[in-house]
Amino acid sequence: MAILTFNQYFNEFAKALNHLPLFFKKSIFSEDNLDSVIKACIDNNSQAQRTLIKLHLGFAKSICARYSSNEQEVEEMINDGFLKIFNNLPKYDSAQPFKAWIRTIMVNTAIDYYRSNKKYQLNVTINEIELTDFNDDVISQLSVEEIMGLVSKLSPMYRMVFMLYVVEGYKHKEIAERLGIQEGTSKSNLQDARIKLQEMIRINYPHLFDIYAVRKNKLNEN
Repeated sequence: MAILTFNQYFNEFAKALNHLPLFFKKSIFSEDNLDSVIKACIDNNSQAQRTLIKLHLGFAKSICARYSSNEQEVEEMINDGFLKIFNNLPKYDSAQPFKAWIRTIMVNTAIDYYRSNKKYQLNVTINEIELTDFNDDVISQLSVEEIMGLVSKLSPMYRMVFMLYVVEGYKHKEIAERLGIQEGTSKSNLQDARIKLQEMIRINYPHLFDIYAVRKNKLNEN
């Protein structure tokens, strides 16, 4: 019986591994090398999958939280989102920033979640609110956290349209197609969302309206 050299033995061992079921294989990856993590995930390496989740969980959660009403919805969106991520990793184009790709999937997951919950698609009517001469100068005085805190208090329909239009940059036609509503409904919901936000700012940050009123009076005097 011929004695195999180390190189010959290694080559034979590698060939044998290729014939083993996929779940016996364990791709080597480095947490500091995203490409290697992605490749290992595609090879069904559970450790790599956990690593990918750990690296991007915070980012994914920050996106889903903007479209949800509570922590349970956030968790459900995240679970659905990562399932879509792993199922579509073989299609990921490495020329595209990975975070941007994740963001797209999470936003789409939020839209799917919204559409699957018919209760969210009921029309919500805002009681008559006294409209004031309102300007973006008022909103600009708030931090991102403060603005998102107010947006989270909007009804699911208003919040969804507001986020897709203002934050994601969708056009009303695109929003209508994605949500299965009329384009006019999208425009109306955005207007109602702005009115509701205006009222919440007036209640929670009344000093901003005082500041704006002073600025407006000065401009009128000139």
